[in-house]
Amino acid sequence: MPEGKIIKALSGFYYVLYDDRFIQCRGRGVFRKNKITPLVGDEVVFQAENDQEGYILKVKERKNELQRPPIANVDQAILVFSAVEPDFSPALLDRFLVLVEFNQIEPLICITKMDLAEDEQKERISTYAKDYMTAGYEVILTSSETEAGIDQLHPHLENKISVFAGQSGVGKSSLLNVLSPNLDLKTNNISTHLGRGRHTTRHVELMKIGNGLVADTPGFSSLEFTNIEAEELTHCFPELLQASEQCKFRGCLHLKEPKCAVKAKVETGEIPAYRYEHYVDFLQEIKDRKPRY
Repeated sequence: MPEGKIIKALSGFYYVLYDDRFIQCRGRGVFRKNKITPLVGDEVVFQAENDQEGYILKVKERKNELQRPPIANVDQAILVFSAVEPDFSPALLDRFLVLVEFNQIEPLICITKMDLAEDEQKERISTYAKDYMTAGYEVILTSSETEAGIDQLHPHLENKISVFAGQSGVGKSSLLNVLSPNLDLKTNNISTHLGRGRHTTRHVELMKIGNGLVADTPGFSSLEFTNIEAEELTHCFPELLQASEQCKFRGCLHLKEPKCAVKAKVETGEIPAYRYEHYVDFLQEIKDRKPRY
């Protein structure tokens, strides 16, 4: 049986890439019974009735999957945040980073609209960028208008499935249009009345850029830690995880425990206070989560 990759899912149809052509497939009826939902990015076994239509018979094992956006087998997440309009939010970025780290997806931080930032804002962004790079993250500062930083971004897309994710209105589609002008993705400016961008991306689709595949995903601004347990949260903050090896107690949550290496590094400034504060906020959120039965 032939095998391919789902590139787009729309209205109950799955578009499978096979030998440089697309086969429009439906899922087997048994999928619904077994609660299997094929996702964009899935490697699948299918049966073709002709050159253009077929049925998906089997979804192969995934290395990871995301619920929002619904996509599987992602190699990296390009987390797109704007310097201004909307203003850069380290709290929201940390929320994205936690979810990406938890799903064992390689994150890359991309801060856009640097051409719109005033000197003071640029200085602030530069400080944040240094903090995240010190924590072990790759950070690229870009502008879709001037194309600054685009050359740095291109190599990271090669031979990978990448998700472009971030808050609405930060310029994900504009950035993708610069990376690959033939995409001609629709973009909308920020609504001045609502203070946020309109959702211009309606479905998840993998698009070819160079030798890589990229998903432009619907923008969203609230993400919940549905599956993360309190003791797992430290693993989603690389600098906290590294420091925690020196904590006196195994399983230290870095709150009120004595001889906590994480809190010591926060006090000396080796770990930025805002990163620790976000960790504490997220930990409380996880603890307050209603139990699932």
